[in-house]
Order: sequence, then C-alpha cells, then structure tokens
Amino acid sequence: MILHDRSRPVVTEMVKLTLRGEYDLTVALENLRFPDSEHYDWMQIAQDRWFRERIGGRMIQIFERDIALFPRHAGEFEVGPVVHELTHVPRSGNRVAVQVASAPAHLNVAPFPHGSQPLTAKALVLTDELSAQPGQLGADEVLTRRVTIEALGTLAHHLPERPDLQQPWLISFTQPELRETTPTPEGPVSRVVWEWQLRPRTGEPGVLPGFAFPWFDTDTRQIETASMQPLPFGLAGFGSNVSSGAADTVRQFGLAALIAAAGFAVTLSILLWGRLPAVPPAIRRLRPNPHTAALKRAAAQGDLLALRSAAERHAMWRGRIDAEQDRLLSLLDHAIFDAKADQHFHPDDWLAEFLRRRRRRERGTGAAASSETSG
Repeated sequence: MILHDRSRPVVTEMVKLTLRGEYDLTVALENLRFPDSEHYDWMQIAQDRWFRERIGGRMIQIFERDIALFPRHAGEFEVGPVVHELTHVPRSGNRVAVQVASAPAHLNVAPFPHGSQPLTAKALVLTDELSAQPGQLGADEVLTRRVTIEALGTLAHHLPERPDLQQPWLISFTQPELRETTPTPEGPVSRVVWEWQLRPRTGEPGVLPGFAFPWFDTDTRQIETASMQPLPFGLAGFGSNVSSGAADTVRQFGLAALIAAAGFAVTLSILLWGRLPAVPPAIRRLRPNPHTAALKRAAAQGDLLALRSAAERHAMWRGRIDAEQDRLLSLLDHAIFDAKADQHFHPDDWLAEFLRRRRRRERGTGAAASSETSG
C-alpha cells in the first residue's frame, strides 16, 4: 500500500508517503525501488522498519518505508505502482522469489498560492549576520555579511536563489554558496548559506536594499515572508569631513534609511561634497600630494587595505580618478577581497605603476594648461 498524509497539497509541498507491506510469510531478502517521475522530486527520510503485528488474529510481518515527495507542478497524477521484490523461505527450506505490487496512489496538486518562486516549509528561519556596523565602518574595514536560510520540509534546490548585492558605490566579493539537505523523520532539513565581503568605494553613505522571500507555511496554510533587511552603509567620521552645505543631504539619507528599515527595498545614492581642500585645481597641482607618504608606507608594510585607502585619497587629491587609475584600484581590490585571486600580488610593483600613471597624467595636464596660456 501507498499511504499519504495530504489530500490537496500545493506545488513543492512535502507529501509524506508511507509504503506499507503486510506479509504472511517469512521474508529473507527484499528489494524495493521507488519510481522516479517528471511529476515530483522525492527522497527517503527514515530507515526501513520491520516488525510483527496481529491482524485478524494472525501475527503478520510488516514492512514500512517513509518517503518525502514534492510535486513539481499543479494537476492530478499517479504515484506508483510500487513493486516489492521478496525472497522467502517456506517450510520446505527452498528459497522462493515473490513480487508484490501496490495499487497506485493519486495526488491532486493545487497551484502555489503566490506569484513568487514556489517555496513551502513546515518552518523556515533566516539569519543575517554582520561582522561590523555597516554604517560605522573603519577606514580600512571590510564588512562580512553571512545569510543562512534553514527550512524543515523542503529540498535545498527549492530555497531562494542568492540575491545580487552589487551597487555602483559598493565593492562586493561573493563567496561560493553552500546548499545541503539532511533527511529527518519529520522531513528533510535544507540549508543555504550566502557570504559576501562588502565595503563602500569612497565612504559616501548609501543604502543596500532589502530582499523579501515569500514562503508557504504548510501548518498555518498562509504565505509568510523571510527578509534580508536594508543596510545603511558608510564610513565612521565621514560626515565630519564634508562641508556644512551637505548637512541637509546627510539628514535626507538618514530619513531614507529609516523608511527602508520599515520594509521598503530602497536603493539610495547620495552625492556629498568631496574631501578635497577648497583650492583651485591649478594651484593644487603645484602642491605636493599629502597622501604619498601613507601610500609608500602601506606598500612597504604589505598592508593592502591601508594601501587601497591611501591610493584612493592620493588619486582624489588631483580632482578625480581616471580610467587607468580605476583599473589599478580594481586590481588591488581583487587582491584584497577575492579568495581566488592571484596570491603573488606585489604591492611595490603595483605602487610603482600607480605613481607612473599619476606622473604621466600630471605632465599631460600641465602641457594642456601651457597650450591654453600661450594661445
């Protein structure tokens, strides 16, 4: 027999099947294979059980196996029949092969009651762990974000796809995700783990939007939501380096972060005054770059995070970061954040190329200025 515990499950909802055989003979060997189908996924969730039970006044040998079945689509379909191959030993002592077949079970599956990717579970928990306060990061600090979703009564490939956290103002490196399913007698427990290394590019405040994952609670028969909350990003002390004219903009960012925290998936980019001294560019070119010493010191010590911070300040001292400098900064970012990056990165060689690029840029700027003056 194929026994099941759901009369009308929804798409991907776990249906617990019990395959039960009642045998009035002594079984020496057995083999049962549950059939695959395009209509469902399935897995065995507990060890087989053999025991004796009195039925109709006789002691009968009982076999039971628990299967978790997950419909892939709505509609009606059959499960089985299931064939149990048995070898029993009669009183004569010669082994005899017997096949016992069940009648098929019928399932009528309802559509998933939401427009999102079908996800059902008896229980689901989302954990969002941060290594630091994202709105108060240190100058060289990298935030590690680790999100874990664990669910009872579903398979790992039914859990949501990893969201894309990329933003123009954010450096983001993604670690390989982990997905696994563990069978238990109550149903499979599935888990997915996502991990990112995150850091703002320049320290300007921004809000990383939230993400919502609807799922169907098979006990309450209601749609619930698991959420990754929005995160306001920024460097500690950044506000003290901007001019007083940017104070209103900063306050607007704070208000937007509060609105985002209320559940809205908001992406906010705020332009603040740069941290450059209020000096005309023509005069600034004549002054020595105040960040050169920190740049060389970080390279000599092999401190890549400090080197990245100093290089950015060094480039911005001249007014902007050009395409070649941005390329070199990207190479440095990969050496810092990407676990699969080339480990033979040489800070001194990188710094030499970075400074050569700066000198070529200054010579080009100076020549252009001379041409304009003579004209």
